[in-house]
Amino acid sequence: MKMNLKPIILIAVTVFTAFQVNAQTKPLKIGYTNVEEILYQMPESKQIESELKTYRTQLETQLQTKMSEFEEKAKAYEAGSAMMAASVKSMKEQELQGLQTQIQNFQKDAEVDLQKKQNDLIEPVLNKIRKAIDDVANENGYTWVFNSDSGYGQSNILKMPKEDEITALVLKKLGITPKPATTAPVTTPKVTTPGK
Repeated sequence: MKMNLKPIILIAVTVFTAFQVNAQTKPLKIGYTNVEEILYQMPESKQIESELKTYRTQLETQLQTKMSEFEEKAKAYEAGSAMMAASVKSMKEQELQGLQTQIQNFQKDAEVDLQKKQNDLIEPVLNKIRKAIDDVANENGYTWVFNSDSGYGQSNILKMPKEDEITALVLKKLGITPKPATTAPVTTPKVTTPGK
């Protein structure tokens, strides 16, 4: 099979030329910010934490109810299994296995639901932050802005001139008085099995 390389070469030359023209017309200016720090300092973060905590508590209550039901039926089974007919015993064992499966499925679904709830709550706030970053970048001539926090207080950016750090400018754009950096990220609480 013979490939026609002309379209690929033409595209490569066009892209290279576009980068050259762009590089000649706009100087490269790189800034960085800490999105987690901005999120933490936004008033909405407390509301998000509160809603997530309430939702997690609801899920844990539902899980506890399911586990209590299982424990009661398991105790009843243990107490009466010696006197049960084989068919009744088999039916009770299947019921207990079904309840166990329901509990395991509920735990998995609850974690997914909690993550979705967090994403739904944070997305509008992150969009607000992105817009503020875009505005600050445009107003200050930044062509690139990187997030300096890659999680757990670590940074992918190894050398950062302080004058290109725009977190305070973004916070001011959002109407927030910058506080000293104290990143305490909004985290996804885990729905756990009581007793673990």
